[in-house]
Amino acid sequence: MQPHRQQHWCLGEVNAAFLARMEDVLAIYERPVDPRFPVVCFDERPCVLHGQPVEPLPPVPAHLAQGQQPAKPGRPRRESSTYVRQGTACLLAAFEPGVGQRLVEVSARRTGADYCRFMQRLAAHYPEAEKMVLVQDNLNTHTDAVFYQHLPAA
Repeated sequence: MQPHRQQHWCLGEVNAAFLARMEDVLAIYERPVDPRFPVVCFDERPCVLHGQPVEPLPPVPAHLAQGQQPAKPGRPRRESSTYVRQGTACLLAAFEPGVGQRLVEVSARRTGADYCRFMQRLAAHYPEAEKMVLVQDNLNTHTDAVFYQHLPAA
C-alpha cells in the first residue's frame, strides 16, 4: 500500500526552505505601519505590446443567413482579435500593502540597470525612511552586486 501524498496549494514542490521563507514574509506583512521602516513589495512583469487589428472585420451583412439573429441593441461593436505585435516592455511595480501606495514604471527592458534606476526612484519616494523592508523574488538582477555594477560605489 502506498502512503497518501499530501496535496499543496501551489504548483511545484513545497519544501522546508520555501515554508521558512514564506513564514518570514508573512511575519513582515504583520508588522505595524512605520514610515521609518516601510514594507514594500516589488515585482516586474514583461508585457507584449499590441497594435490595432490588421484588418477590420467586414460589416454585418444586410441580409442575414437563415438561422442567424440580428445584433441586439447595446451590444458592442465586433472587432478582430488579430493584432500587430509592436514589441515588448517591462512593467516595474512597487506596492506598500500597509498604506496602499504604489509606484509603477514602464521600461523597455528588464535589466540590472533598469532595476537600479527604479530602486533609486523608490528610495526617493520614501525620504523619511531609515531602512526600507523590500519583499521581492530572487530574479538574477535582484542582488546587492547589481548596484555595484550600475551605480557609483558611494
